[in-house]
Amino acid sequence: MPLPKPSVMIVSPAAAERVRGLLANAAAETGLRVSVEKGGCAGMSYKMALAEPQKGDEVIDFEGGRVIVDAGAVLYLLGTTMDVKIDKFSSAFVFENPNQTSACGCGESVELKPADPAQLFAAS
Repeated sequence: MPLPKPSVMIVSPAAAERVRGLLANAAAETGLRVSVEKGGCAGMSYKMALAEPQKGDEVIDFEGGRVIVDAGAVLYLLGTTMDVKIDKFSSAFVFENPNQTSACGCGESVELKPADPAQLFAAS
């Protein structure tokens, strides 16, 4: 019997609740798509949008919600935990990413190195 496929990212209970709220009125196949783009002073930034899965994407389904990891972002997000940070006047998704090597001072962009899947799965 094959081993279950490990999830690319862990979605915290707080992040799952926020995703459920965002998807409350969305179509059944829609999820919160997470990707990374080149840009910002540190080199890359996280991007999110409501979308349907595309070929090659990793889909994380949970009760009442779905997070879609863009195929091009998988190696940059392996082992990441997605959470929500709540301040007095705002809330935002945050990423605890073991592939992050630095971040800019303003917090808008990060420097990421692709994960080595062989090392990640060897530790499992």
